[in-house]
Amino acid sequence: MLSAFTAGLLLITVSELGDKTFFIAMLLAMRHSRRLVFVGAIAALAAMTVLSVLMGQVVSLLPKTPLHIAEIVLFVGFGFKLLYDASQMSRMAVCEDVKDAEETIEQAGTLVGRRGVVLQSFALTFMGEWGDRTQFATIALAAANNPWGVTAGAIVGHAICAAIAVVGGRLLAAHLSERLITGLGGLLFLLFGIVAWVEGA
Repeated sequence: MLSAFTAGLLLITVSELGDKTFFIAMLLAMRHSRRLVFVGAIAALAAMTVLSVLMGQVVSLLPKTPLHIAEIVLFVGFGFKLLYDASQMSRMAVCEDVKDAEETIEQAGTLVGRRGVVLQSFALTFMGEWGDRTQFATIALAAANNPWGVTAGAIVGHAICAAIAVVGGRLLAAHLSERLITGLGGLLFLLFGIVAWVEGA
């Protein structure tokens, strides 16, 4: 369980820093109560994590050999894709996810009141996370590891990233190297692919 917790924590923390949902939380926190934005964001991320782990448990019912191969291909594929993306970025590239997050918030409009802020934060975060690479990575981790450990680790990782976004996201974004974060994410995905291969062997 500890290894599953650590895997979920590391994968989510590194992958979510500088992600679109990170910037959605950051921008909302600049307009509304940080506490309310955090509550909505972490509720959405926790719900997405639980859904992903449940999907992973369904996937784990498939035959083990093809499942193991798919897990390795997924992690290695994401790893090389992120490393390629990082190699194409300038050293301090302006993050496209910030623009995407701003457009998403503008299109959604503004909900009023405390409940409205929480609901907006929840909805925008949940939709932004749906189909994200971390969702697929969580499904793969949960299919091959202890689901309770993956769930706890992923939720803690999301909570860390959401807290950073709402508290110091603006300061971090000013000094955030998208190239570095993307490269670290790529290396981490490759590492998980290697670990999955070694464990399967």
